Amino acid sequence: MKVLVLGSGAREHALVKAVAADPEVDAVIAAPGNPGIDATALCVPVDILDGAAVAALAREHDVDLVVVGPEAPLVAGVADVCREAGFPVFGPSAEAARLEGSKSFAKEVMAAADVPTALAHVCTSMAEVEAALDALGAPHVVKDDGLAAGKGVVVTDSREAALEHARACLAKPDGRLVVEEFLDGPEVSVFCISDGRTVVALSPAQDFKRVGDDDAGPNTGGMGAYSPLDWTPAGLADEVVARVAQPTIDEMRRRGTPFVGVLYVGLALTSRGPKVIEFNARFGDPDGQASLARLETPFAQLLLAAATGGLAEFGRLRWSDDHAVVVVVASSGYPASPRTGDPITGLDAATEVPGVVVLHAGTALDEDGALVSAGGRVLDVVAVAPSLAEARRAAYDAVAVVELDGSHHRTDIALRAERGDITIGGAR
Repeated sequence: MKVLVLGSGAREHALVKAVAADPEVDAVIAAPGNPGIDATALCVPVDILDGAAVAALAREHDVDLVVVGPEAPLVAGVADVCREAGFPVFGPSAEAARLEGSKSFAKEVMAAADVPTALAHVCTSMAEVEAALDALGAPHVVKDDGLAAGKGVVVTDSREAALEHARACLAKPDGRLVVEEFLDGPEVSVFCISDGRTVVALSPAQDFKRVGDDDAGPNTGGMGAYSPLDWTPAGLADEVVARVAQPTIDEMRRRGTPFVGVLYVGLALTSRGPKVIEFNARFGDPDGQASLARLETPFAQLLLAAATGGLAEFGRLRWSDDHAVVVVVASSGYPASPRTGDPITGLDAATEVPGVVVLHAGTALDEDGALVSAGGRVLDVVAVAPSLAEARRAAYDAVAVVELDGSHHRTDIALRAERGDITIGGAR
């Protein structure tokens, strides 16, 4: 197989590595890729929002599968163009990707499919926002209706902070937002692979969205993750498929817009059972990396089966018994005003730590060919080990030898899980 992977972040670096490890794959092309991906795949500078350009690239390299990593090209309809050109594509159509592109649309689908989720009010005016905040009470949850790169949500006890975020959302063209009830309980990520009819779930992971230890500070795109989640109820992934993913996929097919790709189900394990916080139409970042790090099933074959309607005959997924921990190294000033262009060193030493892989999230080469930061989240340090404690130790040992001026990271990724003090229905 030849596989084309679209994207340039740590998620795509993980996808490329997983695809390349499949024995059926003999070539991987990445567009546009990054300096880390370049070690595994042929990186080609193509605008991944241009469906015609992506289809032309797939045709030039005669690829057998196109894998769309980020959400923006999905919502832009790049998967549609590539399918029309005759290529199997792992990634939903633009219409199906509305499950991520519009929070209000996702709520509508969940209601039709009887999926357990938070009470919500769709608002298009500040008067509606104020009424919704009053009706649902604090903590306030205010979500931008459209794509916001994982940073369009504010959860706060401050009414003024909620109103400020609402004003910013409504100030956008066709501004619309969703005000939701706050869901108690720890959050869990479950990635469900769908061929439009059949659904299989990856091993659940937990993500850490806030920038600081103990969930302090603003939301980010994600500062770390781990998998498996030994504290969750047995059979959680199967329950998510039965109660959430399969009904959603069935509803999308009923509407004539089958969903082919990965449906990210963000859950809160509340005192009243699992409830959906949000859907995404792509792998999470970095929680997807934690799940993929333990997958033993040939990954490209799994994605091709999904892209060609063959999941029902594919068989059960196989998993390592190991634990995976991901720690994100962020640049100075992230998330408010990330600094770029700083030299990055120490990666060779980091990967000498047993079980560690370093994924490039926001990196570039300067004019001298030296590796520098090029984004807010710069590196994902992924460690796999027989126990959670060993994986945490390896990840942080590797982070300690990475040198990036002004960088910061959370020191408590998976710490509460290691200590065994996470409770269902309690504080996140």
